[in-house]
Amino acid sequence: MYNIKLILEYDGTSYHGWQKQPGFLTIQEVIERNLYSLVKEEIKVTAAGRTDAGVHAKGQVINFITSTSIPCFAIKYALNSRLPKDIRVKKAERVPLDFNARKSALSRLYRYIIYNSVFHSPFYRNFTWHIPFPLKIDKMSKACQLLIGRYDFSSFQSQGSPTFSSIREIKKFVLFKKGKFIIAYIKADSFLYKMVRNMMGTLIEVGKGKIPFSEINSILEAKNRRFAGPTTAPPQGLYLVRVNYK
Repeated sequence: MYNIKLILEYDGTSYHGWQKQPGFLTIQEVIERNLYSLVKEEIKVTAAGRTDAGVHAKGQVINFITSTSIPCFAIKYALNSRLPKDIRVKKAERVPLDFNARKSALSRLYRYIIYNSVFHSPFYRNFTWHIPFPLKIDKMSKACQLLIGRYDFSSFQSQGSPTFSSIREIKKFVLFKKGKFIIAYIKADSFLYKMVRNMMGTLIEVGKGKIPFSEINSILEAKNRRFAGPTTAPPQGLYLVRVNYK
């Protein structure tokens, strides 16, 4: 038996997220279906992150156990010839049998992109959150710094999270403006359900001047979603950029 690790990138616009769900088209379903057509055996894949509907990936990591002797380079090219154009395998390699894309991960890096202009560009409508008014970038950046560390992030967790603990460690959180784009990078050991999108929604309230950046500590201490910004940022601005391992 072999353990195969794949690094994927995909445009999540047309999919109902990563995880298989009856009646919905998902990334996992498409990957497993095409793997079956290639190796002629039922395949169950494990992903580093279960991206939501509409969320994209530049470096999603998955693994699966198989008895196939097809070389990894051939798996990569054969899968890419079968997959739809909005999903691609960037890398394929054999890894130790105890490697697990989710459990072996040390951290995940996400990116969120805002298109900050009066009118939204049709070219970026599926890949950014459109904010048509000016934002106080310096205040938003200061708020990001207050979120770095190991805390209970219950205030940024949406209902439906399957986890037993809401304690996470944010290792990096930077935000800057480049032209019409506001770009944030968030790195943590792992994330709660819609945690990044809820934090970005709160940062917009900071940028509008409705929430002082100094209130971030109070929001964390409240451990209650109602104390954070009311808006959950839309999924199309979010990207899983990289998963880090030993």
